Amino acid sequence: MPIPIVNSIASWFLKKRFHQIELFLKYPNEVQQELLSHLLNKAKDTEIGKQYDFQSISDYKTFAERIPISTYEDYQDNIERSRKGENNIFWPEPIRWFAKSSGTTSAKSKFIPVSEDSLEDCHYAASKDLLCMYLNNNEASQLFTGKSLRLGGSKELYKENGTAFGDLSAILIDNMPFWAEFSSTPSSKVSLMSNWEEKMQAIVDETINENVTSLAGVPSWMLVLLNNVLETTGKNNLFDIWPNLEVYFHGGVSFLPYKDQYKSILPNNNFRYYEIYNASEGFFAIQDLNKSSELLLMLDYGIFYEFIPMDTYGTKNEKVIPLSQVEKDKNYAVIITTNAGLWRYKIGDTVRFTSINPYRIKVSGRTKHHINAFGEELIIENAEDALKKVCKKTKSEIVDYTAAPIFMSGKEKGAHEWLIEFKTAPQNIDYFNELLDNALKALNSDYEAKRLNNMTLNKPKIHIGRQGLFYDWLKQNNKLGGQHKVPRLSNTRDYLDDLLKLNS
Repeated sequence: MPIPIVNSIASWFLKKRFHQIELFLKYPNEVQQELLSHLLNKAKDTEIGKQYDFQSISDYKTFAERIPISTYEDYQDNIERSRKGENNIFWPEPIRWFAKSSGTTSAKSKFIPVSEDSLEDCHYAASKDLLCMYLNNNEASQLFTGKSLRLGGSKELYKENGTAFGDLSAILIDNMPFWAEFSSTPSSKVSLMSNWEEKMQAIVDETINENVTSLAGVPSWMLVLLNNVLETTGKNNLFDIWPNLEVYFHGGVSFLPYKDQYKSILPNNNFRYYEIYNASEGFFAIQDLNKSSELLLMLDYGIFYEFIPMDTYGTKNEKVIPLSQVEKDKNYAVIITTNAGLWRYKIGDTVRFTSINPYRIKVSGRTKHHINAFGEELIIENAEDALKKVCKKTKSEIVDYTAAPIFMSGKEKGAHEWLIEFKTAPQNIDYFNELLDNALKALNSDYEAKRLNNMTLNKPKIHIGRQGLFYDWLKQNNKLGGQHKVPRLSNTRDYLDDLLKLNS
C-alpha cells in the first residue's frame, strides 16, 4: 500500500477517537465516577475486594471512608505473592508483567503490576491518543510517511515464576501491537538489547538510513543517542540526516534543562515538542495543544484520580479530595486507583492544575525532595542511607549537605554535585566519593543504570563546606529556627549555587 494512503487511513482512524475524548472533556466527573464503579465491580471478588466489601460500595464517600490510602510498602507482600504466580489478590485477571522502577525506603527496586487491561486501555490507548491529539492540531502532518525513533529502557525482560519483569518500556515493546511495530524504529530486537553501549550503536546503525519523522523518549537518554547519531554521521544537525523530522514526544524528566541543547541540533522554529506524563503505574496526561506546557488529564484510561492538597500533606489535617474538588494553581499529591489493582495508591508525584475546564495540569515535583534530572529518581532515603554507610566506613560525621544535578552541556555528561559540611571530615575525600557513588548504586537501580560505564551520569563531584556554612545561609535568608532547612536534594541548582558562592 502506498505510504500516502497509509498516512490518510491512520489519520482518519486516529481522529475518530477525538469524539470519545470530547465526552470526558464535557462530562469529566461523571466519567470518573462511572469508571470507579466499574473498577470496584470488576474487583469485587478479589481478596482485597472481599476485605473491603467492594460489592456494597455505591458512592465515592463510602469508597474514601472504607479503603485506606496506600504506598508501595503496603502492597509489597501482595505484589511478591503475585509475582510468584498467585492470582486474584488485588485484580481479577492474572498479572503477568511487573514494571521495575527505583526503590523505596525498604527496597532497591519496586515491581509495579501491569495488567492486560492497563496495557491495552491505558498505555497503548495513550500512545494512540497522543497521535490523535497531534494530528488533530497539525492536519498537514506527514508523520506516517516515515517512522518514529523510539528509545526505551536498556533492560531486557526477565521471566520468573510464569511472570515477567523489566523496564516499563521493555514490557510495552515486548507486547507492542503490529501497528506500532510497523511505524517504529529500531526493531524490537535492538530496542530490547540489555547492553546499553552496544544498543546505542545498534540504534544509530539501524536508524540513520530510515525516514524518521518523529522522536520518542526521555530527554536525557535521547540527547545521548542523538549526539551519537551526529558524531557517527559527521552532520551538524538532525535535519541533515532526517529532513522530514517534525516532532519530539518526550516525558519522564523535566525538559527545561535540555531545551537549548535540542534547539541547537534541531534548528527549525517549526519543529514541535509534545510532552507526556506517564509512569510505571499508568499513563496520566498528554499535551493536547501545540506550543503548550500544559497537559490534559486523561480520564478514561481506567485510572480514578484523587488528590491531597500539599499544604495538608503529611499533617494531622491531611485531606483527600476527588477530581471534582480540585482548585486551579494549587499543588496536589496524586493518588490513583487503577485497572491493574492499585487502590488509592500514592505515586509520589505532585501536580498543579492550570485549568479545571478542561482539567489540565503541570507536573510540579515529588512529595519528597529528590533528583530526577536524568531519570535516576534519587530520593532522600537513598541519600541518607548511603551517607550513613559511608560515614561509618570513613569515620566521618556530617553536619549538613545538599546535592543538585550538573546538567549535560554539549557532549559533556551529567553528574550529581554535592556540598557537604562535615563535623569530622574524612581523611580522603576521593575515597569518600567513591564509596558514596557505590552505595547509591546499591540502593537505587535507576541511578545504577544511569551510571553504567558513565553513559549518562559521570561520577559525583563533592565540595567540602566550611564550618557554619549552612547556618550562615539560613541566617542570611531569615530562615533560622523552626523547621527551616536547606533542601537535601533538589532538581534545580538554585540552592547549591547560592551555597557555593557563600562557601567561596
